[in-house]
Amino acid sequence: MNEIRENSNDYSGEEGQLLVRLARFSIAEKLGVHLDDDEKTELKNRLKQAVFAQKRGVFVTLHLEGALRGCIGSLESDETVRRGVIDNALNAAFRDPRFSPLTKEELDLADIEVSVLSAPKRLSHATAEELVSKLEPGKDGVIISKGMAKATFLPQVWDQLPKPSMFLSHLCTKAGLSSDEWKTQGLEVMTYRVQCFCEIV
Repeated sequence: MNEIRENSNDYSGEEGQLLVRLARFSIAEKLGVHLDDDEKTELKNRLKQAVFAQKRGVFVTLHLEGALRGCIGSLESDETVRRGVIDNALNAAFRDPRFSPLTKEELDLADIEVSVLSAPKRLSHATAEELVSKLEPGKDGVIISKGMAKATFLPQVWDQLPKPSMFLSHLCTKAGLSSDEWKTQGLEVMTYRVQCFCEIV
C-alpha cells in the first residue's frame, strides 16, 4: 500500500509506478529483452523530474509466486533514487547470494516492489521492554548493529513476524547475533519508514 504523500519529498502513487517500471525495464534490458523504444524514451523523460533526484535509501524486492526471489537495497545513499532503483533492481535480480540469477522466463512471472526509505533515526532505549514498547509494528523498518554485525528488516516483514519479540529475534539472527541479543545492552537500534510501491497489473 502506498503511504499518503505528507510532504514534497514523498512520492505519489503515479511516481511510484514509474520507479517500479524503471526497475522492470532495467532487469529486462540486462536480460536482453527487446524493449519498445517509445516506452523507453517516455519513461526516461518522465524520470527527469527533480523528485527522482533525491538521495535516499532504496530497496528492490522480487517475488515469484508469492515467494521471495531477491531483495537488495541501500539504507542511505549518495546516489539518486533513480540510480538506486536501477542498481538495486539489477542486484536483486542477479546478485542476491541467496538465489541464482533471474531468468527471462522468471521475469515474466515476477512481481517487483520498490521501497523508498526515509532517513534512519536512532531509537534510544534502556531496556528490552522499552525497545519493544517504542516500535510500531507494520510501520517501522528496523536496523540493528553491534560491533561488526548489522542487519535490517523492511516494515513489510512485520506481515510475517507480527510480534516485536519475534521480529527482533529473527533480525538478530539475520545479523549473525544470538536470537536474544536484542534483550542485552549495547545493541544500537535505528528505525525508518518506507513508501512501498508494487506493480499494478
